[in-house]
Amino acid sequence: MSPRDTSGNNPLIRYVNRQQMSWQALDVDKLIGEEHPARAIWELVGSLDLTGFYEGIASSAEQGGRPAYDPQMLISLWVYAYSEGIGSAREVARRCGFDPAFRWLTGLQEVNYHTLADFRVQRQQELDELFTQVLAALSKEGWIRLEQVMQDGTKIGALASGRSFQREEGIREHLQRARKRLAEMGDPRNEEASPRVKKAQERARQEKQEQLQRALQELQKLKEQKGAGAAGEQNKVSVSDPEARFMKQSDGGLAPSYNVQISSDAAYGIIVGVEVTQQANDSAQLLPAVERIEERLRRKPQQMVADGSYTTREAIEQMAERGIDFLGSMGREEMPSGATHPRRLPPSAFVFDPESNRFRCPEGKLLSPRGRQHEGPGVIYYRYRAHAEDCFSCSRQAECCPGNQRRGRSVMRREESAAVTAFRKKMASAEAQQQYRRRAHIAEFCHAWIKCKLGLRQFHVRGAIKARAEALWACFTYNLQQWIRLSIVHTAATIS
Repeated sequence: MSPRDTSGNNPLIRYVNRQQMSWQALDVDKLIGEEHPARAIWELVGSLDLTGFYEGIASSAEQGGRPAYDPQMLISLWVYAYSEGIGSAREVARRCGFDPAFRWLTGLQEVNYHTLADFRVQRQQELDELFTQVLAALSKEGWIRLEQVMQDGTKIGALASGRSFQREEGIREHLQRARKRLAEMGDPRNEEASPRVKKAQERARQEKQEQLQRALQELQKLKEQKGAGAAGEQNKVSVSDPEARFMKQSDGGLAPSYNVQISSDAAYGIIVGVEVTQQANDSAQLLPAVERIEERLRRKPQQMVADGSYTTREAIEQMAERGIDFLGSMGREEMPSGATHPRRLPPSAFVFDPESNRFRCPEGKLLSPRGRQHEGPGVIYYRYRAHAEDCFSCSRQAECCPGNQRRGRSVMRREESAAVTAFRKKMASAEAQQQYRRRAHIAEFCHAWIKCKLGLRQFHVRGAIKARAEALWACFTYNLQQWIRLSIVHTAATIS
């Protein structure tokens, strides 16, 4: 009688028996349904030119060697993994053992996570060309028009913690300890432990030593950029990811991150450009974004739209020189006062007469032009000065220019270039404002999809080059998903 049977009867029960081996016939193609996303990904990847990936395989029928994994399978694996919010190579390898979609993609092959991790970051050039292929195909279908492109950046966390940021003294101390441990290891072949384990330990310590050396190099670069007297977080780098930088997050805090620049076509929200930078500020990123789009699609966008962090006079001038319409948000700037005293009369108290090219002070005295004081991109500053005798005899000198002993009061006049003036006039129109408001829901949708749907809130790799590779994988996955969606919509519309 079973321990669970208390009725006194002798029922027939089919109990669970896990202490057995089982042979099963499995139809691999029936692991997933006909409409499963993995099938669409496999077909789309297979329709692309993967020659670059196959050319990188060293083994061949003539030369011999271990057969390589099919690049179409590895690409499809990563695209499907990211589409499911999985970015860990170990997790992808684990899923290949039990998840039906992963098993279908691999044809029941076991794929080592080292292979997956290496493939993700080592084939960046080939992936870049694949990304361009997809853009060319989408452009041919009319789903990329470049009539209007939205530019925006988003901060994605680095694979490093705030505690990993250290000053030069701490890094050198860590480096000295790492060198000492590496020297103490001796010859792994003479150790009693497994040679394979000792070799892995030696490799790990060598990598740590190289990482610390890169941290010192990054620290030197920071000093050259910001000066040897930089303080606070500026003279610290991460010993985990030396190329990461502290950047402001959406919640207002600071965290080790990279700035991911994304250009999205407004027609159907396709990503047409992506880059990863260490610069937290977006002010210098607009022109490089335009150049990336031109390089990939062999034509320039008709209009670029970006927020205030990109809208500088220099950017306005650059877009005008290239014949690209630009919509942005440029704050109103008051004339610089140059005030050195809290009760000093501001420049707004002086009236400018454009016909005579002079200013008139509140007491009716004239300030004449004294040359160009400062010239920058898109703006020129002119200085105007009053006669010293007029100021010295004025009853309001103590209020206007108390510190002047030999010269009269001076003010500055800002004169913007024709391109900046035209930009301000254009952005004052209702039509330009309406177009500018489209930027948020198009550009930020891409960011939300990548972070929420694809799960890329923090990079799974270290270093700017590898981070760019992962960002490219995420954007490539996003575009393939949009391609599948648009194809379904187009097919449904054709049938109806």
